[in-house]
Amino acid sequence: MKNFSAVFSIVKEKNCPLYKQEERLSLSDKTLSCPDGKEMCLILVRDLTELLFKFLQKQPIDLTDYADTIFNCSGCTGLIKFSLVDSVESKDNLSGTFNHRGSGAGAVAQVDSAVLERYGDIVDCSLLQAVPQEQVEILLSQFQEILLEEGTVLIRKGEKNCNLYIVYKGELQVESGGVQLATLSKGEICGEISYLGADVAVSTVKAIKKSKVLAMAGDVFGRLLGNNKDVQSYMAQLLAGRLRKTNAARARDFNSCMSGRIDEIVPAELFQIFHMHQKTGVLSLELPEGKAKVSFREGCIINASYCDLSNEEAIFKILSEKTGFYRFTSGLSPNDMKAAEIGDFMMLLMEGVKRVDEEQER
Repeated sequence: MKNFSAVFSIVKEKNCPLYKQEERLSLSDKTLSCPDGKEMCLILVRDLTELLFKFLQKQPIDLTDYADTIFNCSGCTGLIKFSLVDSVESKDNLSGTFNHRGSGAGAVAQVDSAVLERYGDIVDCSLLQAVPQEQVEILLSQFQEILLEEGTVLIRKGEKNCNLYIVYKGELQVESGGVQLATLSKGEICGEISYLGADVAVSTVKAIKKSKVLAMAGDVFGRLLGNNKDVQSYMAQLLAGRLRKTNAARARDFNSCMSGRIDEIVPAELFQIFHMHQKTGVLSLELPEGKAKVSFREGCIINASYCDLSNEEAIFKILSEKTGFYRFTSGLSPNDMKAAEIGDFMMLLMEGVKRVDEEQER
């Protein structure tokens, strides 16, 4: 790809806190720069980066196509409009009016080989492989580094998350409802749902060892690369693959072992789940008055114990508990597989719920 550079002149300004009309901005495939002595607005950084991606997606680049185009910044307390300066004039001005190499207060996000040297360990990750080669450096320069200590939660299920992350060092664990869904290492991404505009996390992601991640707002990533077909295809395949793995992990967990807290799902609901899915195995519980156990065969209860109680009375007592922990493990011993049911499941459940209601009324 040929080197790209352009100069813009501010043609209109309204209450902008930084720039004035007729001042100029430079944009190249290596740097973003502002008028000498002026700080760069971060909103404008994002806007110019998006514009650069738009230009680079067209090969060869012919800036005369944009000669009469007026560009806007996204706006904050003020607004500027800018347009391309004649290409000959642009070349003359690049070495004069601007901090082209990015030194001093006017420098912005200099993008050169140092970026690739710094992040060389992950440039071959699957996400960046989907990005056009000439845009990788620019994209990497827009990420921010975040350090995570072991055990730190990066994304919490049910809470707002607007960022896309690439794991740079360490390992992250993805979990939901106590089910471990995946372990992420160098070059893998998380928070990909933010790319679709959804801001509520569907899983929890935490560091299982000291880690470093690169972060970018999902909407910014979408604006920069959302129209790139290779990136769209990659994200679609990633989301579909994650969904398949999540469903498989949940199925494995449900088939082999379930665990959780009684205050999140009461015993009556647990019993109904095992009955409805015709589960075979042992439900072990840690309850306020000690340990309890209920055995199911194809959804039917064949024995139960809690405190000094057994079978029906143990079931009724368990149903009255509101706190504690449970764990369900698949499989029964040969003897238990031959044991008789202790009673009709629905009758047991209805009688137990009735007793709980009566106790609460008293």
